[in-house]
Amino acid sequence: MRITALAGGVGGARFLRGLLHHLSGRSDGPHTLTVIGNTGDDITLFGLRVCPDLDTLLYTLGGGVHEGQGWGRADETFAVQGELAAYGASPQWFGLGDRDFGTHIVRSQWLAQGRTLSQVTARLAQRWGLPEQGVTLLPMTDVPVETHVVLEEDGEQRAVHFQEWWVRMRAAVPAQRFVVAGLDRAAAAPGVLGALRDADVVLLPPSNPVVSIGIVLGVPGVRDALRGTAAPVVGVSPLVGGAPVRGHADACLSAIGVESTAAAVAGLYADFLDGWLVDDGDRDGMVAAAPRGLTVEATPLLMRDLEHAARISGSALDLALGLARA
Repeated sequence: MRITALAGGVGGARFLRGLLHHLSGRSDGPHTLTVIGNTGDDITLFGLRVCPDLDTLLYTLGGGVHEGQGWGRADETFAVQGELAAYGASPQWFGLGDRDFGTHIVRSQWLAQGRTLSQVTARLAQRWGLPEQGVTLLPMTDVPVETHVVLEEDGEQRAVHFQEWWVRMRAAVPAQRFVVAGLDRAAAAPGVLGALRDADVVLLPPSNPVVSIGIVLGVPGVRDALRGTAAPVVGVSPLVGGAPVRGHADACLSAIGVESTAAAVAGLYADFLDGWLVDDGDRDGMVAAAPRGLTVEATPLLMRDLEHAARISGSALDLALGLARA
């Protein structure tokens, strides 16, 4: 079974780790998983190219993530960041650990040598053992893109990088809009469109629908490929009880004028979505507002641990397989 997923960072990574755990217990293999990762969060810090969502996917699926945070490396130290602070180097609001620096240094080195982000990501994935698990990790595009947030402060508008708004400001200053620099000249990375067209199942994990999944969908050709694929497309709501479990998805939805409800998020994908998995607490509101033709199922969506994530991802996969047989 060929599974393709669009993913952001922590929520997507944990869901997909659960999916791999679920697949390991199924008897209908072999299975392959292609993950199309958001690169709209990418940022250059201290001269190094940092890809937060791709790195979270690598570390989580590769067994090296800091479990408490959901991002960054386990058993991390911060000597280099401390030295940079001593020199007055900025910014200091984005913490990079010593092990994490290794990833960014080698990525930046390989990019400077002329390799594409796809090629670099494939080499990093080898280090983390993803191919041995049947996983291919693809950036959504090889073209550098960066999401910026337009804010209004003291009657004036200014733009900041998404990471500054998300990490330093904690999304406390309302976003007026999002601007994705470079997206107008982006093309889907090699393998992305084919992975969507040729999949048996397409899954949308509970990643941020605006600044993760939404950015991937903005890459030319991706949305058309989802509309045209013969595979069932099933998404998992990122909201529980109408609120994000973590992060600031509600602030992002508010910025684009969308309510923080499972039904409203499903509406963002209505042109290609076949199935939608929501939390039990959102079942009644979702069924009443579901777009015509959308199959809705409900289950508890809190990913407290690997077993919970495996159960949720298994439910999403079963929903998709049921739609494929219908």
